[in-house]
Amino acid sequence: MIQVIDYVDLDHVPDENELIAMYHVEKAPSCKSLEHASMEIAKESSIGTWTDIVTLSPEIAKRLKPSVFYIDKENQVIKIAYTKELFEMDNMPQILSAVAGNIFGMKALQNLRLLDISFPRDIVNSYKGPKFGIEGIRNTLKVHGRPLLGTIVKPKVGLNETEHARVCGEAWEGGLDIVKDDENLTNMTFNRFEKRIEETLKIRDKIENETGDKKIYMPNITAKMSIMKKRADFVADNGGEYVMVDILTVGFSALQELRDYLEDKNLVIHAHRALHAALTRNKKHGLTMLVLAKIMRLIGMDQLHTGTIIGKMEGGKKEVLEINETITQQIIIGNDLTRLDQDWGVIKPVLPVASGGLSPLHVPALIDILGIDMVYQFGGGCHGHPDGTKAGAKAIVQALEATLKGTSLEDHAKTHDELAKALSKWS
Repeated sequence: MIQVIDYVDLDHVPDENELIAMYHVEKAPSCKSLEHASMEIAKESSIGTWTDIVTLSPEIAKRLKPSVFYIDKENQVIKIAYTKELFEMDNMPQILSAVAGNIFGMKALQNLRLLDISFPRDIVNSYKGPKFGIEGIRNTLKVHGRPLLGTIVKPKVGLNETEHARVCGEAWEGGLDIVKDDENLTNMTFNRFEKRIEETLKIRDKIENETGDKKIYMPNITAKMSIMKKRADFVADNGGEYVMVDILTVGFSALQELRDYLEDKNLVIHAHRALHAALTRNKKHGLTMLVLAKIMRLIGMDQLHTGTIIGKMEGGKKEVLEINETITQQIIIGNDLTRLDQDWGVIKPVLPVASGGLSPLHVPALIDILGIDMVYQFGGGCHGHPDGTKAGAKAIVQALEATLKGTSLEDHAKTHDELAKALSKWS
């Protein structure tokens, strides 16, 4: 006898053993109703297929059937509860193949967007999470009570190893804590990875000895897995304390393996989100940056680009603040339309990073909106200073000093030439 299943159960109350997925759903014209579209999503993402099948036993259906327990027709939002048995807990690719897989290609849907995902306790406990977290990063840099300030070497690509190291040195001399590679700088014909590491860390050591301040370099190790491991080893062997990886282009399985590999190494992982907007920017389709941020916290990235609100990159205030809260707090209380509850247990928080189109002029607004548990990175807003990188770095530091003292940038600039010239250029 064929088992006929109804996946909609609005009386279902999810428990701690269920993964919850929240979707924005726009049905195709050929689809009868939002309820029918919801049924198709629940079915395709779990145990069902396009027709009734004799191989689906009542026992399987009872044990593994997900439940569409929430349907908001006005806002086209649904929530589905999946038993944890549907997932290989420490296998993020498998989890996403279910709740964010074939369903995006179904003819019954015009658009589909995974708004949020809430992981049950057992899945959360199967992941390591960040090794360092916010407190560990602050202890590594010996910086407390203020945000971390950094830059990205510009131009993105084109400088040789010595020129790259010189730019890093100028930024550190100007007072910045961090210099990182850009997302498309790896091992180039004109800038070899290993020589760049050696030259840059040599200058880092020199600046640290001169200033007495901790300085950090974040080299981009992005590559295939075997090479990333070798590059991470090389960084650690040469006294580096950070690695950077392009999280989406290398893939979720690579991130899990890299996090495992670095467990016994003293390396903070900085996560660059290149490619994310291809998945997240369309507000009707794909998935949200919030979902990606949760996944990165589970897998164990220590720092993550989450948005600036201001600057050149897309991302609104409500969205960025929700993401930052989700990756920095231990218990999240959700709402009906954009966010689900999440208990992170012992998983450490992730340090949010704001980067993209920032200059010293943005510092007061950044602190006011995003606070001090942040990394603020200034690329063109450092190197584009009329007097060069070192002066640009000084202007950023001066802008932070003024903001933390409650002084306007204009007043502070009266006695700080670097900030004055930054104001003149970018205001």
